[in-house]
Amino acid sequence: PHLPDRTWPDRSLTHPPVWCSVDLRDGNQALADPMNITEKLEMFDLLVSLGFKEIEVGFPSASQVEFDFIRRLIDEHRIPDNVWVQVLVQCREDLIDRTIESLAGADRAIIHIYNSTSPLQRHVVFNQDRNGIRDIAVAGVTWVKNKIARLPNTAVRLEYSPESFSATETDFALEVCEAVADIWQPSPDNKIILNLPVTVEYHTPNVHADQIEWFCRHLSRRDSALVSLHTHNDRGTGTAATELGLLAGADRVEGTLFGNGERTGNLDIITVALNLLMHGIDPGLDLRDLPAVRRTYERCTRMTVPPRHPYGGDLVFTAFSGSHQDAINKGFKHMERKAASGGDPLWEVPYIPIDPRDIGRSYDAIIRINNQSGKGGVAYLMRTEFGYNLPKAMHREVGKLINDLADSVGREVTLDEIRLAFRTEFLDRSSPLALVRFFAERARDSAEVTCEAELTHHNQPLSLRGTGNGPLAALTHALRDAGIAQFDIHEFSEHSLGTGAEARAVAYIEIEGSSGRRLYGAGEDTNIEIASVKALLSAVNRLLASLAQRD
Repeated sequence: PHLPDRTWPDRSLTHPPVWCSVDLRDGNQALADPMNITEKLEMFDLLVSLGFKEIEVGFPSASQVEFDFIRRLIDEHRIPDNVWVQVLVQCREDLIDRTIESLAGADRAIIHIYNSTSPLQRHVVFNQDRNGIRDIAVAGVTWVKNKIARLPNTAVRLEYSPESFSATETDFALEVCEAVADIWQPSPDNKIILNLPVTVEYHTPNVHADQIEWFCRHLSRRDSALVSLHTHNDRGTGTAATELGLLAGADRVEGTLFGNGERTGNLDIITVALNLLMHGIDPGLDLRDLPAVRRTYERCTRMTVPPRHPYGGDLVFTAFSGSHQDAINKGFKHMERKAASGGDPLWEVPYIPIDPRDIGRSYDAIIRINNQSGKGGVAYLMRTEFGYNLPKAMHREVGKLINDLADSVGREVTLDEIRLAFRTEFLDRSSPLALVRFFAERARDSAEVTCEAELTHHNQPLSLRGTGNGPLAALTHALRDAGIAQFDIHEFSEHSLGTGAEARAVAYIEIEGSSGRRLYGAGEDTNIEIASVKALLSAVNRLLASLAQRD
């Protein structure tokens, strides 16, 4: 439509729409192996638990399975008092009769009738002009209105869809909807649902928004209607079309979990809901355990959620890129500092738009390592997975170690491989020097410490004695005096690994060789002094290895 004064671009979303799940009908009909009744019951229970108040449960006139499923919901009292079940039916009198029969005893129901209105469908499928198509819709609504007397104890609402709305002349879609409303006579207290489907995506989302805004502006009973969206994803823009349609004035959204549906799928309601959550808007659906939702969905539909699917995919909170990993690592440290100081809890982690824990995801897979990864990501895993809080200057050495490993294997490296590489290079480094025994004491009334160390050097016993202002300084002097290596200690840090009686100490030491090269070593032991001695010997062994490699 021509809409030069469109207003939707200047609006913002402030609240969730009315959600209607069509998993049990539109989603189910798209499955190679449709759900059986047991699976449909499990899916229905899931949708109720998520907070859906409107659920399209089937097409009861299409098959006995569909009819029987709806009867089980009603006869077994499975429908909560605040949930409307919705059933779909074409504008045919015999099918409407069967649909009315399926709803006997229901407390509340939405009868959803439809007929296609686009020029292509009019010409190819129905061989009807505009008047003929409008008459089909009017006849269908008339039959429903006359026959709902058979449901005296059921609150009935009407939903009408001009199927292929997005491919229909907007003025004609409005004309048909007005004719339907004239028959139904809705009111602000008993609104008609006018569902405007993007049955097949033909346009960019802004065109869809213009269609919705034009329709809402010109609808004569706007206060007596819920304008509903039902977008498909043929162009890959179903989410965008829905969000812009809501900006344009729509009230209600139909879709499925994870976008299951014909061709490229229906709208993924989870994505739109969590997009609202990202902006601080309560989506009105309980998605705090998205992994559990996914498990039920995959079990019932035998579909799989792709690894890059928004929010629910295995890799959507995962970074392989080194620069991304470094920023994420710093973001988590920033959050930890804020939490420790009682500061603003606003989520502020680069590259991760929402806190994964808000939707039941863990931090375990946020950073994974391949040959595109960097030192920040490796440092994050060393800290979060293994408890090693590496000094910042050590990140480069450990990052290069793991990056070289990823290069050599040509794939993502596992946590076990990362742990083994770190232990082999740093903690278990025992060549050419290996510790046998170490003892240090400070002489009375003296600032000096004397150490005695029993080592092996190239598997040969080596006894050393040295003095210094501390145990490490004493061992450094002993190693230098024995001609083993010339170096100075540049930096030392340590922390506990674990808590309680079984806690171990980890020490990190950076040394600088006579050539000016600096290298780290690491040591681990239940005794902090022995852990620091192991760290020093680890660093010296790495220095000697580098010198031998150079020579």
